[in-house]
Amino acid sequence: MKIDLLIQHGRLIDPASAVDEIADVWIHDGRIAGTGCFSGKAKRTIDARGMIVCPGLIDMHVHLREPGQEWKEDIASGSKAAVAGGVTRVCCMPNTQPCLDHAGVLAQLAARNQAVGLVHLHPIAAVSKGLKGTELTEMRELAAAGAVAFSDDGKPIWHAGVMRKALEYASSFGFLVIQHAEEPTLTAGGAINEGWVSTQMGVPGMPAEGEDSIIARDIMLTRLTDARYHVAHISTAGAVAQVRAAQQQGLKVSAEAAPHHFALTEEEVLGYRSDAKMSPPLRTEADRQAVIEGLRDGTIAVIATDHAPHHEDDKRCGLECAAFGIVGLETMLPVSLMLVREKVLSLSELIAKMTVNPARLLNLAAGRLAKGDIADVCVFDPDEQWTLDRNRLYSKSRNTPWHGKTMQGRVRHTITAGKLVFSLPEAS
Repeated sequence: MKIDLLIQHGRLIDPASAVDEIADVWIHDGRIAGTGCFSGKAKRTIDARGMIVCPGLIDMHVHLREPGQEWKEDIASGSKAAVAGGVTRVCCMPNTQPCLDHAGVLAQLAARNQAVGLVHLHPIAAVSKGLKGTELTEMRELAAAGAVAFSDDGKPIWHAGVMRKALEYASSFGFLVIQHAEEPTLTAGGAINEGWVSTQMGVPGMPAEGEDSIIARDIMLTRLTDARYHVAHISTAGAVAQVRAAQQQGLKVSAEAAPHHFALTEEEVLGYRSDAKMSPPLRTEADRQAVIEGLRDGTIAVIATDHAPHHEDDKRCGLECAAFGIVGLETMLPVSLMLVREKVLSLSELIAKMTVNPARLLNLAAGRLAKGDIADVCVFDPDEQWTLDRNRLYSKSRNTPWHGKTMQGRVRHTITAGKLVFSLPEAS
């Protein structure tokens, strides 16, 4: 039998199977047909000599802007950005227009994604109707329609009573509730981290306590309800410490970190650089180091981008009024590889935080490359250096703080369900 695709001579890293070896990977009918040494014939061959072959990356925190804000991003452009970054599974956040609070909207997303056909799309549905934070959505109906978790991301679930009800209901069915941890009465009007940079620039700040206080409350509610609770884009030393302590107490608390929060600090906004404005904001060096330590010791199990595309007009209007957020799908892997070069994580540990760990958290049959698994594969060169040009991004939006900066590590090929959906152009 002639197989569909053969990936030869790469360093196969599959954290779920504790595999790290030079091996071939062969694919047939959309699934992994085997790994090891292949001597047969293939319709197509990729020479991965000197490259890493790993499961396709999973990004559990992406804003695709569809429906409602397709001039910023849509499923097609977001999917192209994803596969260019080695991401084969995208979890889209609910703050669309209309928001993802009804099964009908999820059905439309599924149909649209099937037509595009580049990635697996997993909706994260709203906790509250209209993201208003008052009335719960029909979680069971949304889960049946494909929702893998629930969040009001873009907004915090600020009302303690609503959060308790959400956790109680979610606990009954094992659903994961994801919190954008922000106490709005402390952060209202803020644009960047509250501290010496905001004081020097004369820009209203958002204190770390705005994040820490909500997490402290939510951990108490998690203990009360025995629910699964996840902190999105964790950014402060206090938040990391609280999550660590909750885990040590046996609570079902998890967290993710975005690459910008462990790679950059609040000083990135000096000069009123709106491309470095996000929520939660870039914090202090002490906070950055605490996030890195959380990744090192396993407190933070997942790396996710919080990919938040915005039109240029939303970013070029002054720091205080500029929109929060940056694009991240195409930079997640090269930025995160700094953790390997700085010996914070092994390459296998890093890949686990972008593959099998989010898969397990979201109960997805993904993130591994064992025989019979769906053939989602990322092939990347960990050493290639290149300069990021915002004008060559696949995303519709260009809001990145890494424009003009040297990246190390580059995706060469991405395979989704056995289909080669991205190969780096030779001229790049």
